[in-house]
Amino acid sequence: MTAVIMAGAPVADAALAEVQAQVARLAGQGRSVGLGTVLVGDDPASAHYVARKHETCERYGIRSVDVRIPASARQADLLEAVDRLNADPAVDGFLVQNPVPAGFDYTEALARVLPAKDVDGLHPVNLGYLALGAQGHPRPCTPLGVVAMLRHYGVPVEGRSVVVVGRGPTLGRPLALLLSLKEPGCNAAVTVVHTGVKDWQEHTRRADIVIGAAGVPNMITPDVVAPGACVVGGGITFEGRKLLSDVDERCAEVAGWVTPRLGGVGVTTIAMLLLNTVKAASARTGPGLSLTG
Repeated sequence: MTAVIMAGAPVADAALAEVQAQVARLAGQGRSVGLGTVLVGDDPASAHYVARKHETCERYGIRSVDVRIPASARQADLLEAVDRLNADPAVDGFLVQNPVPAGFDYTEALARVLPAKDVDGLHPVNLGYLALGAQGHPRPCTPLGVVAMLRHYGVPVEGRSVVVVGRGPTLGRPLALLLSLKEPGCNAAVTVVHTGVKDWQEHTRRADIVIGAAGVPNMITPDVVAPGACVVGGGITFEGRKLLSDVDERCAEVAGWVTPRLGGVGVTTIAMLLLNTVKAASARTGPGLSLTG
């Protein structure tokens, strides 16, 4: 069996084309779009991700604000930075890059972000709206990217069995909520498993769609998925400088659809972040772009 390789670039390009159109529309109304980031400490991976976000902002005409806080600072300094971005009318949305160094409380900082400016979609208020199925509020970026990929590649989702392997608050948990909503391209029967579930592989072997969201390298192997299933690698880890997916590349031998180790879901995340940002800007200026993701 030869699997359809689900590259993320076409999905990201479609989202970024929408971003570009909305930036131009807002510019025609005399409005710029602004995205802020708060980076605490000097973790190389976090610094790389933040740099990519700002580079993409520049490419698509979005003003970016880069706030850096040294690891030697205090929690109060982080909260003060959040307050400044909340109050800045030129910043439509922002995020606090996670993880933060020891001694800082990411959850407290996240809760301090105004929900309307939470373009990561991870504020407790926005996750609550997601659980309720309410539209018009920011939703988490990587789950949005996964759903957009499934739609783009024509993977049947509605009424199908989906197993999400992983329960983290940034991917597994919100993705399970999103896929279970009664919305186009979702409306699935979703099961969440993790390494604490005995024989979790028995669940994945019966699933139409398996999504790795645990951050455990190569845990989804060909023997734990059904022939013809869709296999998505959402979780990633690094082995030195090498990026590893939750999905073993050999799954392409049995799957109907599969994401590649490089260039899969990850490339859609920043695109969805920018889409959330222009949606936030549109919401602040009146009717424009739908906020349903």
